[in-house]
Amino acid sequence: MSAVGILGANGRMGRALVSVAKEHQLPISAATVRAGSALIGMDSGELAGCGKLNLAFTETSLAAFALADIWIDFTMPEAMLEHLELAVQAKKALVIGVTGLTDSQYAAVQQAAEHIPIVWAPNMSVGVNLLLHLVETAAKVMGQTADIEIIEAHHRFKKDAPSGTAMAIGHQIAKALDRNLADVAVYGREGMTGERDQKTIGFATVRGGDIIGDHTALFADLGERLEITHKASSRSTFAQGAWRAALWLQNKQPGLYSMQQVLGLADLA
Repeated sequence: MSAVGILGANGRMGRALVSVAKEHQLPISAATVRAGSALIGMDSGELAGCGKLNLAFTETSLAAFALADIWIDFTMPEAMLEHLELAVQAKKALVIGVTGLTDSQYAAVQQAAEHIPIVWAPNMSVGVNLLLHLVETAAKVMGQTADIEIIEAHHRFKKDAPSGTAMAIGHQIAKALDRNLADVAVYGREGMTGERDQKTIGFATVRGGDIIGDHTALFADLGERLEITHKASSRSTFAQGAWRAALWLQNKQPGLYSMQQVLGLADLA
């Protein structure tokens, strides 16, 4: 079984990934933090709150990439780009759960995937990826007459809005309806907006407290409405999905893969 390393293992998701690895005895072989961090040398399991793991934090570097075959990255876009370059140099597979990417940053991921196998997804949750499959069906059945709204809620610390998952839901629905999301998305309403254009897809964003992540796709027609909702109560659900993606990447050829492929949902489309 391939050894897996965690980039930014001191972050919220990094700690969740370490904790899941210990709980399920997964093949974790490295846990890195940024250069100069005071955490270097500390046991990663102790910081994650899961007890001693006998795996100390090391500095993120090209040399560190030799410690694992597959790496998981839930850091920030700028850091992810640096990790992407190191992964290509070291010829290591990569699972990326970083959201809020610009077009140029996503293009860098696509370019790197010509050299190494990469799974990128705005959300690693099994349930969310099933939701993406379900909203496509709902859009095909109800989308021509229903008003479509996407509502998402996250913790106060989240830096991008709408969430990457909300945008993925929007793109999935727009694609099913043969619409361009950039042309039909509405990200806010205020004042005298006039009647709603049925072809638009609305987004509503909530930020507060410690909400892990809630997403609802609402199809509202005259006389009835359908709501497809996913609520995450623990970051471990994302960590478990990321680990599933990492182990799926073993022996894969270079390319950009999705969680739909990891979970076999692409075959059901």
